Order: sequence, then C-alpha cells, then structure tokens
Amino acid sequence: MTIYTVFVQPKTSGNIGFLARCMKNFGLKRLVLIDPCELQNDAYYQAMHARELVQDALVYDTLEEFIEDKNITQTIGTSGTAGGSYNVPRIPITPDELGRNIDIETNNVALVFGREGDGLSNEELKLCDVLVTIPTSDEYPIMNITHAASIIFYEIFKNQKKDYPVEDIDIADFEDKKILDETIDEIISKLEYAEHKQDQVEILMKRIIGRAFMTGRELRTFRGILNRINKRIKNSYEE
Repeated sequence: MTIYTVFVQPKTSGNIGFLARCMKNFGLKRLVLIDPCELQNDAYYQAMHARELVQDALVYDTLEEFIEDKNITQTIGTSGTAGGSYNVPRIPITPDELGRNIDIETNNVALVFGREGDGLSNEELKLCDVLVTIPTSDEYPIMNITHAASIIFYEIFKNQKKDYPVEDIDIADFEDKKILDETIDEIISKLEYAEHKQDQVEILMKRIIGRAFMTGRELRTFRGILNRINKRIKNSYEE
C-alpha cells in the first residue's frame, strides 16, 4: 500500500522542497499539496535530490477531497499543540507510539502536516483518525514543520516490518471505515446527547477506532456488533 505525506496550504515554496528532502531521507515518495502557494525555484533548490517528489506532487483543493479520492484508510494528523483529556480533537499519541503501531504495508496512510505557524484547523483535525504530537520544551514548544516531519518519518521507518506476511492480511478499506463511522454516528444520534456533546463523542469514537489500527476483519466484526446494538435500540424505541 501507500503512505502519503500531505502538506496543507503551505505558505512558502521553500518549505515544500525541504519537506520533500526529508521524505526522501526515509524512503517516502508520495507528496500531496492541499491548496498550496505557487511553486517557485526555491522549492526545487531546497529539495536537492528529491526534486522529482516536488515535480510529481499531487494537488487538491481540500483535505477531504484527497482522502476520498485516494481511499485513505488511516489519516494521521500532526499538531504542535496537544490537548488534554477534555479537548477531544487534540488528544494525541507520540511518534514512538505511531511508529510501533502503524502498518504502512497494508494501509493507505496519510501523514498530514498543517500550515506553517497555524497548523491544522479544528475541521481538518476532525477528518483525522489519529493525532500525533512531539513532546517538546515548554520554553519553545512549536517545531519547524520539516524538523517535526523528520522525527515522525524516522519513527515509522525504524519500525517497518520487512517480513510481514502482507498477502495474508485482510485490509480494511476506505468504504469499510466510512460505513463503520456512519453506524457509530447513527447510534450516538439516538442517545440524546446535547448537540455540542454529540459532536465530541463522535470525534472521540473516531479517534479510538483510529488508534486501534484494526484489520478489515476486525473492523467488520466490530461493525456487526454495533449493528446488533443499533437494532436493539431501534426495537426498544418501537416498543
């Protein structure tokens, strides 16, 4: 399968080149630009021997459009500003946890990096299955995007399982995940949460599922359980 490196609304073309260079250091080859600035010569200059990654970069208007077009099964957002337990969209894992659990051999994975300085919006974070943040000093917590990318790329690279029996894996695809999300949302909608609370619960469930890194069979079995629960809820209302 494929791992995509996604840069949302990059403001300077030089940073696109730097990111491409980091990608090539760790064997990553698919660069995606969401509504980017105009590419200048410095993008290719800073990319050095990774110029072809810039040249072949895919361009989309929105992150959501890209996720659907490429059937992304694991969308991993990155943020320099992590939240606590009550800030649901920003509950993170570390790059080490990501590297130990991710399986880029059997999933279409998107590593999503936000705008320089501003990061990803809350709406974009809601599209992510997992959020990764790098522990840093309180004195200067926000890292340069390419420095942060290098750490995350390294953790993934060092944990790749070269002898993994890929052909035996039942892969959960985009449609599997979409149907599961819809089933969860349908159940939550029947639990009479306040509107703002329902939104948080939906995001929380999406993140829990995302961190589970489920195979296709696991996901479909879980969906079957939820369908039974949903049917029981429906029957109880009818009674």
